Amino acid sequence: MGRNADAIAEGVAIATAAARLTVKNHILVGTIARGGVFDATEYLDRARDALLAMAAESAQAAEMVTSMRRRARGRYSDPSGTHDYRDRDIRNLRRRAKQSTGVAERLKAMAEDTEKLRELVESAREAAWTDVRGNLDRRLLVEGMRPDQDPDYEVMREARMQALRLVDLQALSAEQRARQKRQQSA
Repeated sequence: MGRNADAIAEGVAIATAAARLTVKNHILVGTIARGGVFDATEYLDRARDALLAMAAESAQAAEMVTSMRRRARGRYSDPSGTHDYRDRDIRNLRRRAKQSTGVAERLKAMAEDTEKLRELVESAREAAWTDVRGNLDRRLLVEGMRPDQDPDYEVMREARMQALRLVDLQALSAEQRARQKRQQSA
């Protein structure tokens, strides 16, 4: 593989990771926040949309670089800034446009390949589960910790007791009053 092929493969990998993150977030929202059930087929369209959005972004980058290349033609003075291209930059700008176009084409092809979409959704599902599992592990570690395992137990004890008095016991008392009121009216 040449430099272009390597750059295109890297661009596709980065765009695919971004699409996977988008689908993962949709999975988390759809299953946890909205209480839905995970169904991989429901997320195929989300995966396709994410890939096509990344492809459009790459195509737009190719157009922008092509426009810069046209402006650079015939300019031989020293540049005044980072994106002030000159005639000597034309070859590099052409390569960048070709690479961005290549990324866009590969992403569009992936968006039309049902098997690739399924792989992306499955990868996003695994990433979502990893997030959920990590959060549960951290929460269980903290909530399941015994006083002798917590080095800050004594320091934080007074704050926990105050939170218990001001928040938890108040909420429990309000719940009890509401329950009694419902029982009396029934």
